[in-house]
Amino acid sequence: MPRLGRTVLATVMVAGVLIAGAAAPAAAATAAKTDHTSAQERKRVDSVPTPKLGWFNCYGIAQCATTWLPLDYDNPKGPKTEIALLRVKAKDQAHKIGSLFINPGGPGGSGVGIALYAPNFLSKSLLDRFDIVGVDPRGIASSTNVKCFKTVKDQTAVLGNMNVAFPWGKAEEQKYVGAAKQFGKACSTTGKPLSGSMSTAEVVRDMDVLRRAVGDKKLSYLGFSYGTAIGQYYANMFPDRFRAIVVDGVLDPEHWAGTKKTANQEQDERLRSADGAYRALQEILKRCDAAGEKYCVFAAGNSVANFDTIAQKLRQKPLVITDEFGTYTITYADFVGAILGDLYDVGAGDWVTQDSQFVWTLLTSTSQTARAKAKAGLIDRIKQARAKKPARDFPYDNSFEAFTGVDCTDALHPKDAGQWPALMAKADKRAPYFGRAWGWSTVPCARNTWTVRDEDAYTGPWNRKTAAPVLIVGTKWDPATNYDDAVAASKLLPNSRLLSNTNWGHTSYGTSDCATNAIDNYLLKGTLPAKGTLCQGAYQPFLEPLPEDPGVSASATPHATAAQNHTAPVAGPPMPSTLNGTR
Repeated sequence: MPRLGRTVLATVMVAGVLIAGAAAPAAAATAAKTDHTSAQERKRVDSVPTPKLGWFNCYGIAQCATTWLPLDYDNPKGPKTEIALLRVKAKDQAHKIGSLFINPGGPGGSGVGIALYAPNFLSKSLLDRFDIVGVDPRGIASSTNVKCFKTVKDQTAVLGNMNVAFPWGKAEEQKYVGAAKQFGKACSTTGKPLSGSMSTAEVVRDMDVLRRAVGDKKLSYLGFSYGTAIGQYYANMFPDRFRAIVVDGVLDPEHWAGTKKTANQEQDERLRSADGAYRALQEILKRCDAAGEKYCVFAAGNSVANFDTIAQKLRQKPLVITDEFGTYTITYADFVGAILGDLYDVGAGDWVTQDSQFVWTLLTSTSQTARAKAKAGLIDRIKQARAKKPARDFPYDNSFEAFTGVDCTDALHPKDAGQWPALMAKADKRAPYFGRAWGWSTVPCARNTWTVRDEDAYTGPWNRKTAAPVLIVGTKWDPATNYDDAVAASKLLPNSRLLSNTNWGHTSYGTSDCATNAIDNYLLKGTLPAKGTLCQGAYQPFLEPLPEDPGVSASATPHATAAQNHTAPVAGPPMPSTLNGTR
């Protein structure tokens, strides 16, 4: 039956204000105190000849190229893997600073895709002065694909048993764990050798070679979400080889990779993405109550209690609705996954409360008029989600392999996949609703399941003294990369600066003039925002009265007009679960 899918969400270009002082010059570490690229890393990357990129025109506005890089940098003359790049050339070539490498996150997001989309969300000043370069990391998108199964049929047989937002109930959990074991073992056998060569460290080595290939002496980089891990890995592995790194929507790399002490924790127990999502949800529901029914559609009664009632009812029995085109089933997991998707958007307050009200009305109201409007609104939301991320059987879709190929080789995970049901119950107690939504996606990474290893994965240290500063941007209400991780990451890197933003959704670029200008100024001029800068997200929920028609579709809520103007793509969620979210 059709499921309620997670919406494809985006970062939005709107106005903002700086509220904590003017920008100050960057304070780079002195040469005497700067760490240098290790002899081992120099040998690995510098032994690879600078690729000659045969750029060709593509997509009407860009240039594309592919090149072959070592599968194993300890054996630079050995097997190779093909890497795809795309660049949008600087508008002002006479005053070009260089290339700006960008990555949207994931893991598994396409650097090529976000570079192609750059004219729609990056500022004119960046587009004028930089060639915007996107690289599809090894194993992903237009680069040589990792494939864990010989055929689509073989893949479907396994992923079909994992195609839920997250498993709920003992029977579904056992089915999911069994399929995850099959998946991890397939990637550890059929997926080799690429599945064991996809760590973030390998991506960073590729990027350093490609930095030379585009003619830049030092790297300029802007990474979102998981792309912030790429930026921080580069800063620590090549601390003297970049001119500017900005990481927006930050993962603490130590929490991402884990340590010997945290090896038996499931990854989100370290990252606390679920905690960030729960915190954002609770704040929205409380603000909804305070604003009242004139400003928030879900304000009648107690919003926090009503949301929990929805969850309890759906745990007991899915909501089933029909129209002339078919039947739509919304399970508890579907609902939680959809709300997590809503939290990714800059207009999270409107989306969360509108979708909650649709479901609340259908579960509790006796008014046929209200039910009819809620049903129409909910079906419209389902169709919107499907249109943005349609189902696909052919060609081979390696989205989930791309996600796990990075995460499972980067990070330490619990030993046995059979531990996950108990770990997820614990996670949901820590972060209600979202503990399971975030935690289940890594079950194929259990150490007894995912047995292929990258012996050259980087595991730290994460506190190198870099020659240039790293700008770390944290979003207060981020549901995927917890703001606390941005604070922790800034404390790890001695030569870094934390920029905080009160916007909603995932990542900050484009959500206020304050945040966007601070990022642009650093990339263009090397000028950091003042210490302690706190930007105010331009959009805040429940400040404008609702439309007079209470049954109006969510697509007509106050934030939607702004959201349709300029959007930055966020990498889609890993398959097979359409609702687990992504970093």
